[in-house]
Amino acid sequence: MSRYATAIGAVLAIGIAIFGSAANTTAGEAKVGELARAFTLAGSDGKEYSLADYKGKSAVVLAWFPKAFTGGCTAECRSLRKNGQAIRAYNVAYFTISTDDAETNRKFAESLNLDYPILSDPGKHVARAYGVVHEGRAVPERWTFYIDKDGVIRAIDKNVKTAQHGADVVAKLKELGIAEK
Repeated sequence: MSRYATAIGAVLAIGIAIFGSAANTTAGEAKVGELARAFTLAGSDGKEYSLADYKGKSAVVLAWFPKAFTGGCTAECRSLRKNGQAIRAYNVAYFTISTDDAETNRKFAESLNLDYPILSDPGKHVARAYGVVHEGRAVPERWTFYIDKDGVIRAIDKNVKTAQHGADVVAKLKELGIAEK
């Protein structure tokens, strides 16, 4: 093999190691069994959160919602707050996430006295990577992703019931066998 081909192979191997498989980096809806799409996003608490920060440490729940200060989103966020103690009994980091800007989500979180951060994806890059924003859908689908500590999507709830979502998250964590603290 030529040095050129060896160098190209090495570069490709490094790229795959850093960014995951080609199937994982393509646009489209994220699927159960795939590696979750990487992200770093601003939280309503002023901190930045990266999926990579939790790899090997804890599971992650990402609860996408369409729009801050709307009825369904308010009910969903309140339900997660109400069930926060039960959710935190598991080895999990959990977030709601929207395409609203960070300032809007900060105000929304404060108005609801949330005890967890709302992540902001105003450029919709992460939303598109997960498939929650797609052709014909300008705001995110109300889908919740359950990601294990290895970064693999274990479940996706596409039938979120806003007023009981917190209790449903607790039940799903138990069903998936996520370790308790």
